[in-house]
Amino acid sequence: MCLLCEREREREMVTGSLVVEKVGGRSTVTKCFSKYPLKFIVPGKVGSSEIDAVWIYTLSYGGGIVSGDSISCELTVADGCSTVLTTQASTKARVGSNALLAVIPDPVTCFSTARYTQKQVFKVLYDSSLVIVDWITSGRHESGERWDFDLYKSTNHIILDNDEPLFLDTVLLERGMSSIAERMQDYQVMAMVIFWGPKMKHIQDQVQKDVKRMMSERLQFLSPASTRQIKTTSDHCSNRPNFLASSSVFGPQGLGVVVRIAAKTTDSVYTFLQHQLASMEQLIGVPPYH
Repeated sequence: MCLLCEREREREMVTGSLVVEKVGGRSTVTKCFSKYPLKFIVPGKVGSSEIDAVWIYTLSYGGGIVSGDSISCELTVADGCSTVLTTQASTKARVGSNALLAVIPDPVTCFSTARYTQKQVFKVLYDSSLVIVDWITSGRHESGERWDFDLYKSTNHIILDNDEPLFLDTVLLERGMSSIAERMQDYQVMAMVIFWGPKMKHIQDQVQKDVKRMMSERLQFLSPASTRQIKTTSDHCSNRPNFLASSSVFGPQGLGVVVRIAAKTTDSVYTFLQHQLASMEQLIGVPPYH
């Protein structure tokens, strides 16, 4: 009885629900429900008409999330369908066989003293494909805010359909004995990009090569031989790389790849995403972040 009550409570908390299925051989939204503070926009077509992909844009009333707002989405991408979701929110998604889900939002930007939490859970099959971009900026610089929020917590779980965990990750930034700004130093953006599945294989291979090359070139500057001429601590700090990235594999036979980024500017992360995800145009109709 308690379990049934809990499930009913979870259903009542859902603010958006979407189902994408094949209709007439095309990926089509067959269910679309939303309520305050969330609204979905599903355009008739994005990009080339030859590409079979559904784009889902989300809006919040008033232009942003305010204190007390709670957004919880459920999404099903049926076998063989391709779907693009352009928001970050607490999301439960199921991705079918030979299906593709791309979650490619703009970054979260928290106001001063804000407390923001989200949890995204993705159930996949071995032949599902998934790309997730999860990122945050330091705040509203024009208002003088820099890592001035109280809490940011973002959890991402990728789970096989048999409930075997593939990827479990939480990023937590919380004001404590020291400020978040002190711990982040000069870096203004944190980002994570996750790839899974056969349709992402060519991008995974390329991004790992690119990250290795980029970091090899940039970190050469910080090798012992190159830092002998740095005379002060402040000089040393100013010469931290503007952009740091790492890549690692996860899952059986390393079928998934995660890239983690810390950067001094939002534009540099946009540029990285534009370059690394450009070849997705052939899967979703337009290149992300262009």
